[in-house]
Amino acid sequence: MDLDYMNVRGRIFDIQKYSIHDGPGIRTIVFLKGCVLRCRWCCNPESQEYKIQEMTMAGKTKTVGRDVTVGEVMEEVMKDLPYYRRSGGGLTLSGGESLCQPEFAAALLRAAKESGLSTAIESTACASYETVQKLLPYLDYYLMDIKHIDSEKHKAFTGKGNELILENAKKLAVDAKNLIIRTPVIPTFNDTPEEILAIAQFAKSLPNVKEHHLLPYHRLGLDKYAGLGREYTLKEIVPPSDEQMQKLLEVASSTGIKAQIGG
Repeated sequence: MDLDYMNVRGRIFDIQKYSIHDGPGIRTIVFLKGCVLRCRWCCNPESQEYKIQEMTMAGKTKTVGRDVTVGEVMEEVMKDLPYYRRSGGGLTLSGGESLCQPEFAAALLRAAKESGLSTAIESTACASYETVQKLLPYLDYYLMDIKHIDSEKHKAFTGKGNELILENAKKLAVDAKNLIIRTPVIPTFNDTPEEILAIAQFAKSLPNVKEHHLLPYHRLGLDKYAGLGREYTLKEIVPPSDEQMQKLLEVASSTGIKAQIGG
């Protein structure tokens, strides 16, 4: 068997174990460096730049980002094989945007599949579709963020319009094994019934898409911005209440799609 792909190198900034929110079962999430968007609410601002950085938290400075091989990552991932087998879990790639490192991401997913693991990616699909296709042969679940239908508002809050994202969603709905649409619910950006309804209607229009997950905004990454010497521009907003999330859930569900709060 050709194992050269196990030596493909990439840049990550974290490996999180025992996750139950980013794909079925118990999963290990590998966070890749680099992203084409600059979402104002991003809870992993250290993921946005591909370069290795320094971040100060609680008075301690640490290096964010390290270069690893697929084999090195899989050695860590496979330590929890019994948990994956019992729960139907496996490997999820996140970031950042894994499509910024497509060869590394594809090699990681291939290694996981050839080890018998379930695979998933959390991604906006903001890349050429040719790049997206490199991952599909090894991917079980595509967890795709659709943040807004209006391109101008999308650009104002993320730095880019959404035309490529929406076009890729239509293609992925046909080509991906399982495409799940996820929407981070962000006050002042997309938390009105009209905005959520528009996203849910788009999701419902996609062939083979059956689920729409609403992810409530949180402030868990707030301190990271100061640690990187950056300003957090949404510091005045607060997470949506349970009552508001329930109303938005009802709006999304009214389209006929299976909607839920959380991943």
